[in-house]
Amino acid sequence: MTAQHTLPSEGVLSPANAPDMKVKRGGLWRTFLLRRLSRLATSIAVLVTVAFLAIRAIPGDPVRMALGIHASQAVVDARRASLGLDLPIWEQYIRFWEGLLTGNLGDSFSLQLPVTEVIGQRLPATIELAVLALIVMLTFAIPIGLAAAALTRGGRRRGLELGYTTVSGFVAVIPEFLIGVGLIYVFAVQFQLLPVAGRSGPNSYILPVLALALGGIAGISRIVRAEALFVLDQDYIRTARAKRMSSWRLYMRHALPNLLTSSLTIGGLVLGGLIAGTVLVETIFSWPGLGMTIVSSIMHKDFPLAQGIIIVYGLFVLLVTLLVDVVLVLLDPRSALKEN
Repeated sequence: MTAQHTLPSEGVLSPANAPDMKVKRGGLWRTFLLRRLSRLATSIAVLVTVAFLAIRAIPGDPVRMALGIHASQAVVDARRASLGLDLPIWEQYIRFWEGLLTGNLGDSFSLQLPVTEVIGQRLPATIELAVLALIVMLTFAIPIGLAAAALTRGGRRRGLELGYTTVSGFVAVIPEFLIGVGLIYVFAVQFQLLPVAGRSGPNSYILPVLALALGGIAGISRIVRAEALFVLDQDYIRTARAKRMSSWRLYMRHALPNLLTSSLTIGGLVLGGLIAGTVLVETIFSWPGLGMTIVSSIMHKDFPLAQGIIIVYGLFVLLVTLLVDVVLVLLDPRSALKEN
């Protein structure tokens, strides 16, 4: 009897093909990173161009707004020349890129301070608000969604399912600024339990964080519920049930880990949106972050400050999206293979 020899399959690692698999994996990573970085560079170029053009599309003279209506035309013209606003638009665009690449975003017309200094002072307040809102979202959305799936699985408790989907769907579509106004009216005006504005202590964080988080809790919990219903219908869950595993252990040990990947992915994407969502919420609560600053800079046509804040917002969203993509590939390398 002669021995039969079989070649190792593509998916089986052996001493012979292990180096090839490592080379292939390294190539996939390089391709993945090159694609993502090229997309990031393209997105940044588009972002900078939009930031440059959008603020200039707003009617009004920024120099006249900064100097006041009583300033003479000669003073206005001299100020415009000193700022380079009398140059052709294409030359202003090139100068803008030059300053951006050297870290010089210019000086704010209205505040008479370097834009980088203004952003450095006010960015922490915005990040605090967004990160706290994200933590609150995930802390409540994941268990709510998992509990809703467990209670309504298999078509049980139709009334509870209808009530949950109706309420969560309604809350998810309410704009943050309307939620903020409602929270102010109830907790600050009617009951006077919390401060209405400012960033003066732990209590001042509650209302703006809730205004940002409530819609996200409703929306993310619906996604978690849908994912949980799918997970709870898998064969390994049925096997665990057949072994009479306790419900707590079943959900915490088997269902929850399979939900965390999608939940964290959604959370990362939501964080980028939260930064943009802080604009109106900060204005409502007089929060000293970038949101209130960009509203003021646009009203005054403060080119350097508005451009700088728009770019910071956009870069934050782009970098968070890139980080989410990298984490997904680390958790599931097959996602990089699918793109290639």
